[in-house]
Amino acid sequence: MTIEITHTRREGTLIEGTARGDGTAEILKIREYGRTGRQPFRWSRNLGCWYLPHSRDHATHTPSLELLAQRLRDAGFEVTLSVDNADRRSFGEAEQDREERAQERAERFGGYAGTAARNSETARASGREIADRIPFGQPILVGHHSERRARRDQERIDNAMRKSISEHDRAQYWSDRERAAANYERFRKDPGRTLRRLDKLRADLRAVEKWQRGESAKGYPRNPADPELVTEHQELTEEIEHWEQVIKDAEAKGFKVWSKADFQRGDFVRCRGTWYEVLRVNPKSVTIPHIHNGVGQAVVRAEDNRLDGWTWTVPYDDVSGRKSADEMRQTPTTGAA
Repeated sequence: MTIEITHTRREGTLIEGTARGDGTAEILKIREYGRTGRQPFRWSRNLGCWYLPHSRDHATHTPSLELLAQRLRDAGFEVTLSVDNADRRSFGEAEQDREERAQERAERFGGYAGTAARNSETARASGREIADRIPFGQPILVGHHSERRARRDQERIDNAMRKSISEHDRAQYWSDRERAAANYERFRKDPGRTLRRLDKLRADLRAVEKWQRGESAKGYPRNPADPELVTEHQELTEEIEHWEQVIKDAEAKGFKVWSKADFQRGDFVRCRGTWYEVLRVNPKSVTIPHIHNGVGQAVVRAEDNRLDGWTWTVPYDDVSGRKSADEMRQTPTTGAA
């Protein structure tokens, strides 16, 4: 049977046509494939084929797949290779799929945690039941006819307690993973992180547009006729629109997007629970007395800068409040935060 290696952004890198024990597994588990060269292929029972982790929604590194195809051919297999980096799903589709998968993981991990917790309690109860049958403080009577049973009971109690502790730790592990998966969407849509993400995406889009014009960007040029640039431009545009809508939704719920226009020198900015006097207003941040001055303080003014004039910059996406100098004078120090 011919082995088919295919890659699209929509489905990722897949390998079909292998069979158990045919010798392909040893080749596919080499960590030299994909964009980073760090992930080996894995077998998926759901897909019924091999897949390359994290290859979906990304362009592939074609030379790596060509190397893989050649290794399989050298091992006596007939191999075909097909790469179509332009076949993709929209960013909205991909993000919705990621959110649904995170929810599925949360439900699955919750089930694992529940099972482990029940096993832990069952083991604990089993050990306790045996221990309750032994008179308090009763030692093992060496040489007595009860010695063998007593030692067996001791071993069973020890094993039960060990299993109870092990299953309790397992339950905690899966509970932590359940919480992480359940918080995926909230983490992804956190406004502060989203604003930082947008800054990077817009910079990436400007670089792509420069390459398309034949200019150098990020320190190197690219071929303006490369079709990959068209796909990258489409992806970045969609992703920026998606996250801009996330920010608009957050603003509708009361989130404030701070900017240079909101501050002037002498105002106070709230950062991580402390108010700092604004020393300078910058395009993407405000300069304040060094944050080490804020340890144990509700308000830090310019004259409170005890660190030889050291300063700190607070990016606007890390700002959580603003007060004018007059408003701060009218605010009791104890309630400033």
